[in-house]
Amino acid sequence: MVTVRRLLSTSQSSVDPKEMRKFQLLAHRWWDEQGEYSALHSMNDIRVPFIRDTLLNMGSTYQRGSPLSGIKILDVGCGGGLLSEPLGRLGASVTGIDPLEENIRAADQHKSFDPVLAKRIQYKSGSLEEIVEESVETFDVIVASEVVEHVADLEMFIRCCSQVLKPRGSLFITTINKTQLSYILGIVVAEKIAGIVPEGTHEWEKFVPPEELERLLEANGFSVKTVNGMLYNPLTGSWGWIESTSINYALHAVKSGDQAQTSQTEPLSEMESEQCSATAGTS
Repeated sequence: MVTVRRLLSTSQSSVDPKEMRKFQLLAHRWWDEQGEYSALHSMNDIRVPFIRDTLLNMGSTYQRGSPLSGIKILDVGCGGGLLSEPLGRLGASVTGIDPLEENIRAADQHKSFDPVLAKRIQYKSGSLEEIVEESVETFDVIVASEVVEHVADLEMFIRCCSQVLKPRGSLFITTINKTQLSYILGIVVAEKIAGIVPEGTHEWEKFVPPEELERLLEANGFSVKTVNGMLYNPLTGSWGWIESTSINYALHAVKSGDQAQTSQTEPLSEMESEQCSATAGTS
């Protein structure tokens, strides 16, 4: 029998207060499609089909009107539920977590307007690390959209994803590459000039090159299947797929089904436990 290790005590917080303060003041604006989160609303036009079609191509049983029925999804850093809701409408059972209680309240309130979503989606205030012990190998899918560029310890975040994901489960990530172009367009233009996102939302030092993300994933029991470039057009307010990953990109990885992996079966050392407790939460 394989013994799955515990990553940390849930009594310890892993949330970065500085990251939380960035978004706390905007918690009531999540569902304003013309407001500060308009780019995230329009991102659903490509990220939702990307998730849906990838899962269906992997052999998920299709049901008319509910293609993701029976699939348990964890939406990490769910914010106000912008991605959780369309996934729920596709039939998935969605758990959305976010360290900001204000975000969870906004998500719960909006979900309550649709009785179907109220049954399919549940929201929890907290970080990924705080649910590890109670959710070992619970989810078929994890989505972390526009999240990893806000965590303090990316490798520990990925390890926690592996713990709560079922063997052969899927991890979907969208994030920003760390290039000169992403600094110019993602911070200077988007934040300081055009105001597409609130100033101070991102720190270029925390942006993640796809090569680094792939290396960390593969070192922690994942197989990277797809990396696609994404581009936002501020003139049309729409997203599209491109070959280049120099700015934004979406990644799909699958957790290994080999339960004998050392990274999943050996107990954490005292030092690793301390590192995990210091990991930042999602934004």
